[in-house]
Amino acid sequence: MSAPSTKPVVTEREAREVAEAAREQDWRKPSFAKELFLGRFRLDLIHPHPMPPEEDARRGEEFLAALRDFCETKVDGALIEREARIPDDVVAGLKELGAFGMKIDTKYGGLGLTQVYYNKALALVGSASPAIGVLLSAHQSIGVPQPLKLFGTQEQKEKFLPRCARTDISAFLLTEPDVGSDPARLATSAVPDGDDYVLDGVKLWTTNGVVADLLVVMARVPRSEGHKGGITAFVVETDSPGVTVENRNAFMGLRGIENGVTRFHQVRVPAAHRIGPEGAGLKIALTTLNTGRLSLPASCVAAGKWCLKIAREWSAAREQWGKPIAHHEAVGSKISFIAATTFALEAVLDLSSQMADENRNDIRIEGALAKLYASEMAWLVADELVQIRGGRGFETAESLRARGEKAVPAEQVLRDLRINRIFEGSTEIMHLLIAREAVDAHLSVAGDLIDPEKSLGDKAKAGANAGVFYAKWLPKLVAGPGQLPNSYSEFKREVDLSTHLRYVERTARKLARSTFYAMSRWQGRMETKQGFLGRIVDIGAELFAMSAACVRAELLYTTEAHGREAYQLADAFCHQSRLRVEELFGRLWNNTDDQDRKVVKGVLSGTYAWLEDGIVDPSGEGVWIADATPGPSEKENVHRPVR
Repeated sequence: MSAPSTKPVVTEREAREVAEAAREQDWRKPSFAKELFLGRFRLDLIHPHPMPPEEDARRGEEFLAALRDFCETKVDGALIEREARIPDDVVAGLKELGAFGMKIDTKYGGLGLTQVYYNKALALVGSASPAIGVLLSAHQSIGVPQPLKLFGTQEQKEKFLPRCARTDISAFLLTEPDVGSDPARLATSAVPDGDDYVLDGVKLWTTNGVVADLLVVMARVPRSEGHKGGITAFVVETDSPGVTVENRNAFMGLRGIENGVTRFHQVRVPAAHRIGPEGAGLKIALTTLNTGRLSLPASCVAAGKWCLKIAREWSAAREQWGKPIAHHEAVGSKISFIAATTFALEAVLDLSSQMADENRNDIRIEGALAKLYASEMAWLVADELVQIRGGRGFETAESLRARGEKAVPAEQVLRDLRINRIFEGSTEIMHLLIAREAVDAHLSVAGDLIDPEKSLGDKAKAGANAGVFYAKWLPKLVAGPGQLPNSYSEFKREVDLSTHLRYVERTARKLARSTFYAMSRWQGRMETKQGFLGRIVDIGAELFAMSAACVRAELLYTTEAHGREAYQLADAFCHQSRLRVEELFGRLWNNTDDQDRKVVKGVLSGTYAWLEDGIVDPSGEGVWIADATPGPSEKENVHRPVR
């Protein structure tokens, strides 16, 4: 059974309205991915590949050198995995190095690194210990520094950013025991009281929360005279009276992270610590995540690089039937997939990061696609490494070491990567989020036309606007540069990548036509077709990755000694990606969605309960969702600041 709930009762429509209100409504800058979903292949927005200024690159490389030395001499990843904790002296060393202030401006005591070098640093430290990568990214990608950078007052920046740069650890608290991706039901409250707000509620899965000194907390302010109300963001001192860390959570992977349950009981927070106006909390969170999500692809790139290294070394050393297993096609295809995919993931990450640094493009879709694609593909890469390693892939590094073999933590990487498909937006939520942005142009002109609650007058007006838009847009989806054999000829070297870019251009138009047809067919029911929308987004992700891979290959060809090899990897990736795209297109209209819905109804009604006979359930006793009723804590405070 479920625990008693104090969550606001909201309808499906009200929940959607809350999420819609939090979106950035305008597109003030161009977006490569948005144009791609509209059938317009704007290669000019990403090619030539943007590059960091020389001074930024110099400072970034200097820090990476120092961080590499620290990781090699001070970090014992096996110890962190074994003890499920990052040693305090390692945290202290990272503070001394400035790693907690990588993204904070130098005038506040930070390093002021670019997004490109911040992500390179996360990839480097994450390869030594993924738990450290999470510690640093949760602190400054979504913790106090980033929201204050974007929305904080000058006084808030001067007060909190120097602390975050050198001494204090921060965390971001949104999720609650019964609230995940549906923030309309957020129950933590912040009641105005004079010059303060009084916080009450419980937050779950507070990464860094166990050791954090500062928290970004999302809470609901009730509407009252002089108060707009709504979900609002606050900076909260963790040592404030009434803040209790009630539990340090443990997981299948990332065993060294400090993730907990935090209760607020009558916690007084000065109004001066409110970030932005009342009701702007979700918009602040979503805007922060536009670039904050890029920290996950960084960890995925690091994992891909490590998987490639182990696959190469192991497959050359391990022999079966008279030759190294790499020379057997069944294994070789997996190695090719790992190498090509790692190249593409790094291409997507670096391109998105550099675009974020330049700030001339809107990258809300690119950042989301990077997170979605990297988390899914890196998991497949790690799974293939485990398969290549065979029984040794399933065996722990400690067990391998104990019997005298190289301690390769392949199974740990698989466990550590699994969460990336869930947190900061699960794959399913990312599909819906990206799909909403991808069809924004359609809804802007035809939204009222398919809204059942709009009047006939509104529908007539929307119909006229839609007619004008589609009369101009649809003819442009018929033909384009992708049908001309000499298009993108600058990408034709010893290996010809121009053919892949022509494919991307043609396929982007096909994708846009498919989206338009679906909207015409389902209209207002389009939002319920989550399987279809997910495939549309996955096709767009593949096209974005192919574009990034080709552009990166050309950059490396003109600037690096291994440009020829980069072209080979990009070519292999694009061939593999095109097969996935064609399969996804086939599944747009030929799938099991209808049958699946029928089975789900049967499962939930108990029709198939007989299928569960013949087992015992090892689950322990307890409620499905823990009671989060506001009130004083009855548990020991396990908050553990690192000093």
